[in-house]
Amino acid sequence: MKKRRLEIAVLSDVHLGSYACHAEELLTYLSSIDPKILILNGDILDTKKMRNNYFPPSHLKVIKKVFSLASKGTEVHFITGNHDETFRKIDGLYMGAIKVSNRLTLKLNGKNTLFFHGDIFDFSFHLSHWLLKFGSFGFDSLLKLSKLKTNSLRLIGKKNSPFTHLESALGERDSEQISLFEQNVAKMAINQHYNHVVCGHSHFPNKRIIETAKGECLYLNSGDWVEHMTALEYSFKRWKIYRYENDKLTSFYMDEELKSMDINELITTLTHRKSKETQKRVKVITAISNSLKPLSKYLLDVLPFFLYRRIFDACNWYRLLR
Repeated sequence: MKKRRLEIAVLSDVHLGSYACHAEELLTYLSSIDPKILILNGDILDTKKMRNNYFPPSHLKVIKKVFSLASKGTEVHFITGNHDETFRKIDGLYMGAIKVSNRLTLKLNGKNTLFFHGDIFDFSFHLSHWLLKFGSFGFDSLLKLSKLKTNSLRLIGKKNSPFTHLESALGERDSEQISLFEQNVAKMAINQHYNHVVCGHSHFPNKRIIETAKGECLYLNSGDWVEHMTALEYSFKRWKIYRYENDKLTSFYMDEELKSMDINELITTLTHRKSKETQKRVKVITAISNSLKPLSKYLLDVLPFFLYRRIFDACNWYRLLR
C-alpha cells in the first residue's frame, strides 16, 4: 500500500517504556507515512518508568522504525521532554542521524514556527515569561528549575503540576489548567515573534488561534500515544491533527523490511552513510596534505637562509652603532 507523503509529522508523549503506551498503533501509523521531517516533541521515552525493566518488543520496534526512517533520508529531530530529560545533557548533538535538541525553530511558508515540549511552564507561569526574555539562557534555566521543583516535591510525596506526571495526564483533566497552559505557551510565542507554536506535554491535542494584546499565534498540540493516539501533520502549507481512531487504513501492515531487520543491521545502516562521509573527508585532508609537502620542503630549505641573513644584518647594524 502506498504511503502518505508529508512535509512534517510531529509526535509527542509516546512514553515508550510505560504500560500505557500504544506502541503497536504508533508503529502502524509510522509505517503508513513517508515524512520529509519527523519531529519527536518530547516524552518519547519514559525513562522514569523504564526503571521497572518494562520494555516489550513492540516498543523496541518503534525505535527501530524511527532509526529506519532516519537512515532512508527522513530528517529526524528528537526534542527532549521532562520524562526523557536525560538527553538534555546532549543538546545539539546527534544520535546517528537523529539530532537531539531542547527546542527547534523552522520557517514554514514564511511563518516562524517554534517546537518545544512545554514542561518549562511547570515551574511558574509568571516567572517563566520573565526568564524567557533572556532567550536561550532563560529557556535552559527554566528546564533546570522545572526539574528542581519536580524532585523537591517528590521528596515530600507530592507531584508537580499540571502535566508533569503521566498518571495525572490519564486522570481527570482540569480544563482551566489546560486553557491556562495554552494561553501561556501562545503568549510566550507571540512575545518572541513566532507565528506558530507546536508543543506537547498536556496530552491534549488541539489546534487554535490565540490572541493577545501584542498579536496572535496558531497554537498546536500533538496530543499523546497513551490515550488519544494523535499526531500533527503539515502538508500543502497547512496543519492538521491526525487521529488514529478515525483512520480507515489502520489495517496497514508493518514494513517487511523492518520485520526482517535486526538491531545489528540497523546500526550498520545508520553508520554506513556516516563512514562514507568520514572517508571523503579523510581523502580531502590527505590530498591537501600531499599538495603542501613540496611547499613545506621549500620553506624548510629557504627559511633558514632568510633567518641567517636577518641575524647577519642585525650584527652589522650593531657594529655600526658602536
